[in-house]
Amino acid sequence: MSFTLLGIFDLIGTIAFAISGAITGIEKKMDIFGVNILAIVTACGGGIIRDIIMGSFPPQMFVNPFYVAIAAIVANIVFLIMYFHRAFPDKFTGIYDLSLFIFDTLGLGAFMVDGVTIGAGFGYEEDLFLLVFLGFITGVGGGVLRDVLSNQMPAIFVKHVYALPVIVGGILMVIMHEFMGTWHLAMIFGFIIVIMLRVLARHFLWNLPKVHIPE
Repeated sequence: MSFTLLGIFDLIGTIAFAISGAITGIEKKMDIFGVNILAIVTACGGGIIRDIIMGSFPPQMFVNPFYVAIAAIVANIVFLIMYFHRAFPDKFTGIYDLSLFIFDTLGLGAFMVDGVTIGAGFGYEEDLFLLVFLGFITGVGGGVLRDVLSNQMPAIFVKHVYALPVIVGGILMVIMHEFMGTWHLAMIFGFIIVIMLRVLARHFLWNLPKVHIPE
C-alpha cells in the first residue's frame, strides 16, 4: 500500500474540502471565525467519523493537527481573496455553485480513497463492506456537517447523485484490489471513477428519483 500516494490524496481532499467549506461560509455571510470553523469541519469531519467507527481514539486530527492547520490556512486565503475582491461574485453568475461542485468532487474522490485505504491499513482488508462504508463516510461526512452547520439540506440527499459516485467508486476500488492485489492502481482508479460519475451527472443532469408532492 502506498502511504505516499495516500498522503497525496489526504492533501487533495483537505484542500478541496477546506475551500468548499470556506466558500459556503462566505456565501452564508459568516465572519472569518465562522469561515475557518466551517472549512476545518468540512475538511476533517469525515475523518473524525471514520476514526470513531474504527475505534481509533482520539481521532487523528487531534493527534496530528497538520491537516487542521492546512485547512485553516486555505480558509484564510480564500477569505482574504474574497474580502479584497468583494465584487468578484457579482461579475460571474454561478461562481459559488461551480466552485462548490469542483472542490466537492475532488474532496469526495480523494477522501473516499482515504477512507478505504486507511480502513485496510487498520487490518480490515477482508471486510469489504466496512471498507466501502469507511470510504463513503470519509467522503461525505465533512460535507454533511458543513451543510448542517450552514443551515441547509445536506447535499447527499438532493444534489446530482452526490453520494452514489462515492459508493460506486468505493465498491470498484475494493473489487479492483481483490483482483489485482495492489492498492496503487485501485486508489487512482477509484478516484477517477468518482470524478467521472460526478461530472457526467452534472453534465447530463442525472438525479435520483424523487416524489413530487403538489404544494
